[in-house]
Amino acid sequence: MPVNAVIFDIGNVLIEWQPETYFDSVIGADARRSMFDAVDLHAMMDRIDAGSDFASEVARTAAAYPDWQQEILHFRDHWSDMARPAIPHSVRLLAALKTRGVPVFALSNFGAQNFPISAAAFPFLGTFDRTYVSGRMGMKKPDPAIYAAVEADCGLSPDTLLFTDDRTENIATAAERGWQVHLFDGAPGFAQCLIAAGLLSKGEAA
Repeated sequence: MPVNAVIFDIGNVLIEWQPETYFDSVIGADARRSMFDAVDLHAMMDRIDAGSDFASEVARTAAAYPDWQQEILHFRDHWSDMARPAIPHSVRLLAALKTRGVPVFALSNFGAQNFPISAAAFPFLGTFDRTYVSGRMGMKKPDPAIYAAVEADCGLSPDTLLFTDDRTENIATAAERGWQVHLFDGAPGFAQCLIAAGLLSKGEAA
């Protein structure tokens, strides 16, 4: 089946998203474990990804946990230090597809207000032909509605979309809709997928 567009997730595909690692470096592993046990910070980010205001949601969560208030505010005040670094091989694959003239889209669970911060830090996030950010859309993966919205907007047949994401549940929903999928477990594996699909040569995918 031909591929008419390649769709990238962003977190842990193009840029690393490991808040635990960040806090290990800031407050130490023991304190980080205590904080993540006390506060469901991933749920906070889920609310932001679904459309809650980034700064307001972080501030509300921080106020609810005074013992960890200053640490939680790092999500708001040090976002660019947390959502990094870029994954160089993945960035090269994105650029190679662009050079080949293959349409490339982003489909990411990301807040509407913090996405521009990351886009300013990583200019390649501004190179997509279409960018689907969950916080802007008011829905997030793996809700089938967000995949349907992508299909309706781009006008391409689902079976011609090749989607990579590091979360199995996100891949599963795309596959159920007929998308071609690749579970991202590192850029070399995705490079091989793109070669197998005839989208890049071995040299281009290096």
